Amino acid sequence: MYPPIEPYAQGRLDVGDGQRIHWETCGNPDGRPALVVHGGPGSGADASWRRLFDPAAYRIVLFDQRGCGRSTPPASDPATDLSVNTTAHLLADMERLRAHLGVDRWLLCGASWGSSLSLAYAQRHPERVTALVLFSVVANTRREIDWVTRDMGRIFPEEWARFRDGVPPAERDGDLSAAYARLVNDPDPQVRDQAARDWCAWEDVHVSLAGGFQASPRYADPVFRAGFTRLVTHYFSNLGFLPDGQLLRDAGRLAGIPGVLVQGRLDVSGPPDIAWQLTREWPDARLEIVESGGHGSGHGVGERVVAALDAFARA
Repeated sequence: MYPPIEPYAQGRLDVGDGQRIHWETCGNPDGRPALVVHGGPGSGADASWRRLFDPAAYRIVLFDQRGCGRSTPPASDPATDLSVNTTAHLLADMERLRAHLGVDRWLLCGASWGSSLSLAYAQRHPERVTALVLFSVVANTRREIDWVTRDMGRIFPEEWARFRDGVPPAERDGDLSAAYARLVNDPDPQVRDQAARDWCAWEDVHVSLAGGFQASPRYADPVFRAGFTRLVTHYFSNLGFLPDGQLLRDAGRLAGIPGVLVQGRLDVSGPPDIAWQLTREWPDARLEIVESGGHGSGHGVGERVVAALDAFARA
C-alpha cells in the first residue's frame, strides 16, 4: 500500500432530506478521478482507503454514506430518520457529489456492501464509470442475507446460537436481520445497546476465518456500534433496497466497463461464487481469487487491489 496521505480538500455536501454527506479529495488534483465506496452499510470511509491508490496518478474521492462517519445527521442518534436512507438515496448522492466536484467519469473502488453499491451505480450510470475495482464482492440477495444471518451457523454453531438467542424466542425462526433492526431501534437504550453488541460480536465471527484475525476495535465505540448496527440491519432487512438478484441479473449492463474482482477463498462472509457469477454475465471483468484471503483487504487481497488500480492508472 502507498504511504499515508492527507486530503487537499474536503467538505459536507447538502444532498437534501436534511442530509449532509462528508467528502474529501486526496492525491493529484489533475489525476484520474476515482471514488471510494465503503462497506457496512455504515462503516464510513477511513484513511486506510487512501493508501490503495497511487497519489501521483489518482484524484482520490472518499465520502461517508448517509448517516455514518462524518456525515450528518448520524444514524447513532435514534431520532435520525432512516426512511430517507436507501440505496436510491445513496446513488443520487453519488451523482450529486460527482457533479459538485466537476467529475465527468470516474473509477469506482468498493468493498463488501460498497461493491454492491458500486455495481448498482454502474448499472444505472454506465456512462459515468471508467472501471470498477471491487473486493469482498457481495450482491445483497436473499440467499446471501440468509447465509450471513442463519446458514453460516453451520460453520460457527456456538457463536451463531448466541447471535440467534439475542432476539426474543418468538423471532428466532424468522428474519434475524429484521428482528435485530427492531431491537436496535427499541425505545429502551439498554435494549438497543445489547442488540448492537450481539450483532457486532457476530460480525467479528463471520469475518474471522482467515488466519491472524483480531476483533475490530471500532465495535468497542458505543457511538460507532449504534450507528453501524442501525444502518446494517436497516439495509439487510430490506435486501439492500434492491429487487432480489437484480445486481446479478443486470450484470450485462456493465458491458464495455473493465473490472477486476478480488475475492478471498476463505471469505465466508461473501463467498466467491457471487463474484464468479458476475463474471459469467460481465465479460469485461476478471476475477482474481486470493487463496489465503478472507473478508477485507488482508492476506494479499489489498496487494491485488493496489495492483489492479496501478494497472488502470497506466491504461
